[in-house]
Amino acid sequence: MRDFFDIKSNDNALFVTEQCNNHCLMCCQPPRNVDDIDKLYQKNQHLIRSAPKELKVLGITGGEPTLLGEKLFDLIAEIRQFLPDTELHLLSNGRSFANEAFAQRLAEVSEGMIVVGVPLHSDYERDHDKISGCKGAFAETMYGLYNLADAGVPIELRIVVNKLNFIRLPHIAQFIFKNLPFVSWTAFMGMEQTGLAHKNHNAIWVEPVDYVDLLAQAVFYLGSWGLDACIYNIPLCLLPETVWLHAEKSISDWKTQYSAQCDKCLKRQQCCGLFGTSSEEYVGLNPFMS
Repeated sequence: MRDFFDIKSNDNALFVTEQCNNHCLMCCQPPRNVDDIDKLYQKNQHLIRSAPKELKVLGITGGEPTLLGEKLFDLIAEIRQFLPDTELHLLSNGRSFANEAFAQRLAEVSEGMIVVGVPLHSDYERDHDKISGCKGAFAETMYGLYNLADAGVPIELRIVVNKLNFIRLPHIAQFIFKNLPFVSWTAFMGMEQTGLAHKNHNAIWVEPVDYVDLLAQAVFYLGSWGLDACIYNIPLCLLPETVWLHAEKSISDWKTQYSAQCDKCLKRQQCCGLFGTSSEEYVGLNPFMS
């Protein structure tokens, strides 16, 4: 992650801690039990105060940012003071928002300028907890989602597709429609093969070619009920053409790379490419040559 802000990029972010209260099996940024909150807070204060005022979007990520407690709200207040027109994108496992007052506090301090990205690993509690590495995570995340919605905070629901949940993608879509229709959009995400996803490869890894049909079913189901769905991190050549409109150029610009075989692909400019941080390329890449 960069230690400066690039006004031409939409991937500027504040890294606020390496600590996390989950231990997700496919986490690309494995958590560490380190006392880093105060040090990173001071660094991020400097970044905020020196940032270009024209910055459109700023991420807040970790680790788990809500472990900052009140310091998270202090940081957001600083952003609102020095970057009043900048929208925020907070990545969180959502568990801290099971505390209703915490969710309301976020809504107040962010002044309607924030979206919270929250992962839902499954519609099935035991699978969600297994993937997140924490018993009880599903219940807390669900309470957190409802409290954020009650507070009027927009939510990006994130489904990181993996070996333990891909078979249930259509069921997850049905669960979202029935239980979480208030989310602003749902993002189905290809995995980054690094960190714990690399370490736990045999238990967690699945290639997009093995699940894209189920993914399309999930996307179409949500769309049939008027719910927005998008696809992150999966190249166009691995997706059915019927879902291309849902595919986003989602990989952070500092992580994006293209395979040598992509050099002459006619869809390269529209495609998200690959994670330069992944240990291996996706299987089945098939560039468009005509």
